[in-house]
Amino acid sequence: MRSRLGWQEPEHAWSSRHSRRWGKDRRSQRESESNSLLAVKEKMINLSHETCLPGRIDTHTHVLLQGDITAADYDEQLLKQSPEYRTILATVNARRALEYGFTTIRDLETEGAGYADVDVKKTIENGIIPGPRMQVATRAMDVTGAYPLNGYAPNVEVPHGVQVVDGADGGRKAVREQIMHGTDWIKVYSDRSYRLRDDGVLDDIPTFTLDELRAIVDETHRQRHKVASHAMALNGVHNSVEAGVDSIEHGNYIADADLKTMAARGIFYVPTIFVGEYVAQGRAAAGAPVWVKMIAVHEDTFRRALKAGVKIAFGTDAGGFDWKIDPAKEFSSMVKFGMTPAQALKSATSSAAELLGMQSEVGTIEGGKLADIVAVPGDPLADVSVMEKVDFVMKGGAVYRRP
Repeated sequence: MRSRLGWQEPEHAWSSRHSRRWGKDRRSQRESESNSLLAVKEKMINLSHETCLPGRIDTHTHVLLQGDITAADYDEQLLKQSPEYRTILATVNARRALEYGFTTIRDLETEGAGYADVDVKKTIENGIIPGPRMQVATRAMDVTGAYPLNGYAPNVEVPHGVQVVDGADGGRKAVREQIMHGTDWIKVYSDRSYRLRDDGVLDDIPTFTLDELRAIVDETHRQRHKVASHAMALNGVHNSVEAGVDSIEHGNYIADADLKTMAARGIFYVPTIFVGEYVAQGRAAAGAPVWVKMIAVHEDTFRRALKAGVKIAFGTDAGGFDWKIDPAKEFSSMVKFGMTPAQALKSATSSAAELLGMQSEVGTIEGGKLADIVAVPGDPLADVSVMEKVDFVMKGGAVYRRP
């Protein structure tokens, strides 16, 4: 939609082409199709040369991370930065996310900062700091010995990047604890130790047993929550799909049979392409050359997922790369891997809203939904990279960025 947008702070705003009013509840109310100009006394933001779109949704972020190309980068943050310091940085990252044009995010765990994401979410909701609407995953879960920090002397106590969980009963208890403390999603790390086989399959060591995963998923769904699974390769993805998770995160390699099951069950795929390309050379230099080889494997998987009709939601893993880098680079990565620009835009709007269960609130610009609008110069259907040039951001009827 191209339009000139009129704005009256803070109660109302109108679009002069597709005339809408943003009411006191900051929801869109359909008005007449009049193109008449607003009264001179009203404040105007001229977006006549811009393309207006629904506020974007990033379904995979880490506001409490500042980039972790290598294990040393990760250890540095957990060992030398206090949770309080990291939380302060997270408020800066949340503001950046909003100014980049992401009006809603799903933040997939704090990486050793406990339940700090719940507090960041609350401060945004209470109007204390600017930021996107948030769903959070708090501590995430993995089994003993599978997730950093690792490799230190047995007598040295170091922070854990996750809640360590073993056994089906342990999984159920951890789900209950995290929900009690405010999590919106349960996140599990389902695989590790990746290697590329001669037949081109990305292999892995699964973390949880299938019984453990099933218990976690069952308890989460019983509590009316959802499960996101970090699953990059053959076994982790397969076990996650069999257990019935709600989204596969990263999914560098997914077997055709699992893609078919994902499509049939409506399990979402959140591919996070850009971050894999961004960290590959650094991780290869640090002794893990498989990360460079993963890029081609990831592209093949993405194209097969598209062909199989799997639901794909936009997610960037921002925080896995520095927040000074615009996460909207993911749009170009998705198009490079085979999506049309229209498909990429849908993945970050209506499809992402569906994954988050927010389709009645966000994801499209229509009557009754929250007034989330972004504007970019040019036509993203012709050049999707313009999504990295956001000029205007409105969230819930309030303007946070303007030309």
